[in-house]
Amino acid sequence: MKPRPVALTIAGSDSGGGAGIAADLKTFAASGVHGTLAVTSVTAQNTAAVTGIYDLPPEAVRRQILAVHEDMGVDAAKTGMLSNAQTVGAVAETVSRLGFPLVVDPVMVAKSGASLLSEDAVDVMIRELIPRATVVTPNAPEAERITGIEVRDASGARAAAEYMVEQLGAEAAVVKGGHIPGPESVDVLYHAGRHSELRSPRIESRTTHGTGCSFSAAITAGLARGMGVAESLGFAKRLVTDAIRYGLELGAGHGPVNPSSWVDVPAERFRALQDLRLALRVLIENEFYVSRLVPESSMNVAVALPAPYASGAGDVAAVVGGIGRFGSRLVVRGDVDFGASDQLASAVLAVSERFPRVRACAVVASNDDVISALGALGLRASSFERRGGFPSGRDLGSGVSEALRSRAAGGAPPDAILDPGGPGMEPLVIVLGRSAVEAASRAVALGKATAGALGRE
Repeated sequence: MKPRPVALTIAGSDSGGGAGIAADLKTFAASGVHGTLAVTSVTAQNTAAVTGIYDLPPEAVRRQILAVHEDMGVDAAKTGMLSNAQTVGAVAETVSRLGFPLVVDPVMVAKSGASLLSEDAVDVMIRELIPRATVVTPNAPEAERITGIEVRDASGARAAAEYMVEQLGAEAAVVKGGHIPGPESVDVLYHAGRHSELRSPRIESRTTHGTGCSFSAAITAGLARGMGVAESLGFAKRLVTDAIRYGLELGAGHGPVNPSSWVDVPAERFRALQDLRLALRVLIENEFYVSRLVPESSMNVAVALPAPYASGAGDVAAVVGGIGRFGSRLVVRGDVDFGASDQLASAVLAVSERFPRVRACAVVASNDDVISALGALGLRASSFERRGGFPSGRDLGSGVSEALRSRAAGGAPPDAILDPGGPGMEPLVIVLGRSAVEAASRAVALGKATAGALGRE
């Protein structure tokens, strides 16, 4: 048996790494299949424009497909940019002989608006390639061109999807809903004589370069892993929704989607919890010194997921119930979990938005000794004022953002934020760090420094 299923992408390259074979291979890797490729065209492009297209000879495309198939076997394949009629014909003839499941993504226009498929090639695709498709995945404009049916709503999408199966010979067709207005992105599938819909909230984002490529590649990966058509479509919908949500803000145009988020987010959540547990160990091993820094409202430590994965309190882990004290002992009141502290989350997110590498904090009590210890340890501090009863009606992040505004653009981040407190609110020090362990270690250093100060008294 193969150690991993093999998927093949037959498509063009994107020098910006956002679409084409780059997006396909990233999606294959995230989906648990080995990705192989047959390059059809080399494009010079970035997030804003396609500045050059250089087609490979059809025979070169055919030989790439055969080289992969003869050695590794192909469990499923997909097509993307095919560029011209000769390449479409060569691909159709080759995949027909080899017989593996095929996803046809009828790529016609780049996100920047550049044409990626000649007009005569569209007709060859309709006659020779779509009838061989296990799934064909056009967006609304592509479905209109293929079928001649106007696709402006779900009704038009259903008619077009059915036409591609019943009249053109595809096994299944899904008309993607990205170009169809509405609060949800609704993809319409026609398969085995019935219509169904795949829904997700519409995400307003400029990071959509490579959406269609990742979607069709995820379907291909599902088929390669032995999933049925409907299951593969559901998997692909979830993966590409995350890929858009966590898209990468790169370039001046449409930034690339991020299919790696499918595996990155669970891994980063695991790492964050492990980081937090190690931070607790650091604090507990030094509880004699740290206990003197526990605020009346309790101490806590928090860490956020790295960019671009942190956007709310659910992406920040902290200690449930916080950390109290009993004499010189620390009392950890609960386990570590995400969403454990909205206020601490708002503080961490405010810092990481300005300084992405600073993702953690530890909240300790503030007094003259602690503030003096910050300076003695060489830790830079910024502060804010509580105006009008702050934080009533506002989160701690507002104060942290205010403190950060005093930092010069491009300057180094502070190591701590001073919260002066107010009526009924004790003063606090928010100790920052690139990790929860670093924030906890700085809290320990403060505890030891203040213990030294007390000893000298």
